Amino acid sequence: MPNYWLIKSEPFKYSWDDLNRDKETVWDGVRNHRAANNLKAMEKGDQCFFYHSNKGLEIVGIAEVSEAGLIDPTDPEGKWPTVKVKPVKPVENPVTLKAIKANPDLEGIELVRLSRLSVAEITAEEWKKIIAMSES
Repeated sequence: MPNYWLIKSEPFKYSWDDLNRDKETVWDGVRNHRAANNLKAMEKGDQCFFYHSNKGLEIVGIAEVSEAGLIDPTDPEGKWPTVKVKPVKPVENPVTLKAIKANPDLEGIELVRLSRLSVAEITAEEWKKIIAMSES
């Protein structure tokens, strides 16, 4: 059974369209310890919501961890972890941060509680709820 995550990117830096064009990417540049621990915990096959931060503020797609346990190639000291991700599919309807905040079932979600976190853990229940929101 896969684990679930949310990965954030500013669309002008690296968007969902960019991931689809590239077919796979290294999720590099993460320098927050909590986010790094989440990257370390990721396993091949884990599912990730792809979230456009800064502009858009919405979940736009689902990606999958295609390779785990890597060292970030942008880290000259070789201390920070990373993974590779590949696109799975867009969500039927983007799920906005506003909609997530308005849903009482999602009040504990890391996306809201730890809003600056670039790689957040998503529980199985949160995943199911957000998928349902994207389908309505």
